[in-house]
Amino acid sequence: MAIRLLNRVSRLVTADAHGLVESLEDRGLLLKQHLREAELELQRKRARVEALTDEERLLREDTERLAAAVSSAEEDARLALAEDRDDLARFALRRLIPNQKELTQLKARGEALAAERVRVEAKRTSQQQEFEELQARIRAHLTAPTRQPETAPELNELVTDEEVEMELLRRKRSGGTE
Repeated sequence: MAIRLLNRVSRLVTADAHGLVESLEDRGLLLKQHLREAELELQRKRARVEALTDEERLLREDTERLAAAVSSAEEDARLALAEDRDDLARFALRRLIPNQKELTQLKARGEALAAERVRVEAKRTSQQQEFEELQARIRAHLTAPTRQPETAPELNELVTDEEVEMELLRRKRSGGTE
């Protein structure tokens, strides 16, 4: 019996503690925290776009360097074949073939990076717009005066004092049973 009572008291204390924590949480602080988290996510997206842009730039530089090496090896192979120097042509082709393969891979990687950057940038732009709308709504909510539950003021404005007096007289006359 004492154990049940202690269990019940323990549950009540736990429930009251949870209720207390929830009541202490300020909705304004929660909104501000949500806004900060959204801003951090935007910053992560911006950083990702910048990283992808930098990686694309470096990849373009590597591609240009490799394209120059491929062009040089092709010219060497043509020249060696024109002079019937098969040994030199083989040497040039041994340089040319791996460079061509690598160039193809670099170009494919560049296209994939460009597509990813476009996708991330589009998502970031969309999230930026959503963030700005959210920021405006939160600012409006936080700067708005604290509202008390409204008792339909528009209905009170529709009823004149004379109408209230007339209704009071009718109820008194009928004995107040309505």
